[in-house]
Amino acid sequence: MTELIEVKLTELNQLFNSLDPSPFHERDLDHDAEEFIVSWAQEHPHKHDLKLLVHLAKAPAGVADAQKLVSDSIAHYFEYRAEMTLREFKRLMREGRKSLLIGLLFLALCQFAARLLAPSTANWQSFAGEGLTIMGWVAMWKPLEIYLYRWWPLLALRKLYQRLSRMPVEVRCSSST
Repeated sequence: MTELIEVKLTELNQLFNSLDPSPFHERDLDHDAEEFIVSWAQEHPHKHDLKLLVHLAKAPAGVADAQKLVSDSIAHYFEYRAEMTLREFKRLMREGRKSLLIGLLFLALCQFAARLLAPSTANWQSFAGEGLTIMGWVAMWKPLEIYLYRWWPLLALRKLYQRLSRMPVEVRCSSST
């Protein structure tokens, strides 16, 4: 089944970021247009194919093949976003490895110090030993957060961007019909 995402624009320029000086096929999408397309794509089931239908109130001047231009631009943009999301995932994994190493070293140090205090029966030493154990485990929070929670939304977003880069795009101009 194919799910349809419809965008209604007055003119083609509304689809693209007006501050981006690149040629049309390499330009970034307008932030609002991207957010609209992505949010609608997220609402559709993952197993369904997507199709983008762009309604233009007037045909673009000086553009011979608006269909190809928009289709190529959308594909290029979402391929780029998928690549950037993969880079962000890899950066997060590097950060997770560093955090894990630091956290494990700090935990070991805290455990070692807590064991040095353990033979004593003094209340303050027992309290300090428990505090060191807790501090060591708290230091593990960041790597655990990264490896349990923060990585999978990035991969899901990358997968969505890849789906959007492959979706067919159709352009309909009201003034040409």
